[in-house]
Amino acid sequence: MPSLALISAVFVVGFEQFVQWKYGAVGLVGLLLLTIGVKADNPAVSSAGAVLLAVLVAGPAL
Repeated sequence: MPSLALISAVFVVGFEQFVQWKYGAVGLVGLLLLTIGVKADNPAVSSAGAVLLAVLVAGPAL
């Protein structure tokens, strides 16, 4: 069981680093809002994080 928690923690930290590298600090804030909203069962916060991440992923339409 502890090995599963360790692997999960490594995956989460790696994913956060990837998001911050790819989308910067704003991407990390969006991911944080999404995570907090889901864990707190707050649809407004999770929606704000999801919209922020969607806008970053979509990027400017050039």
